[in-house]
Amino acid sequence: MPHTLDRHLYEGETSLPCVSTALTLAGPVGPLEAITAFPLDSGVMHAIGVICHPHPLYGGTLTNKVVHSISRTLNDLGVGTVRFNFRGVGASAGQYAEGAGELEDLLAVIDWVNEAYPDHALWLAGFSFGAYIALLGAQRRPVARLVTIAPPVNMFDVSGVTAPDCPWLLIQGDQDEIVPCHDVLAWATQLASAPQMVCMKDVDHFFHGHLNDLREVLRQALATE
Repeated sequence: MPHTLDRHLYEGETSLPCVSTALTLAGPVGPLEAITAFPLDSGVMHAIGVICHPHPLYGGTLTNKVVHSISRTLNDLGVGTVRFNFRGVGASAGQYAEGAGELEDLLAVIDWVNEAYPDHALWLAGFSFGAYIALLGAQRRPVARLVTIAPPVNMFDVSGVTAPDCPWLLIQGDQDEIVPCHDVLAWATQLASAPQMVCMKDVDHFFHGHLNDLREVLRQALATE
């Protein structure tokens, strides 16, 4: 299991040192490629966040820059992270399975985290397609915190999705050319329990030129929890 020591840089400062580890987890149809990033000082780690990447058929992987930014920010807040490739991506076995199989992949990773780290709260996060899968995952497993970024409510059936029984942060760019902001806000506001919503001005789907802004939004919203 290869290990690397990361000292994340955030707005000119050295952030919390973390140890990253590449590993292989057992998935429903074969191995799942994953990377963990845990604070070097294990005493500060109070939760573990599982992060889901964008659509496998459109270049989504665990190295996606938004996914990586989520991981770095959570690490700075004392939250260990697990990023993984859905089936058929990178070294993960299998092939794209229309969301249903990817949900099963996520549940397998969540179950591994719960078994390996039973004393830590579980956080769940996702970007784009990964946000949709994270939403479904929060319906199937207890989650202490949910973060969804640009959930593609215009592309997948979310009519049966209910708000999770935990704090939920939803971040959306107002210039998103793939997932229209008004669609996301219209869907979220009609839920019985609406999430905390942050609409970022002049931000597109991929947060081009706004990754530091995204980290600051995440930092401010999650540091209060």
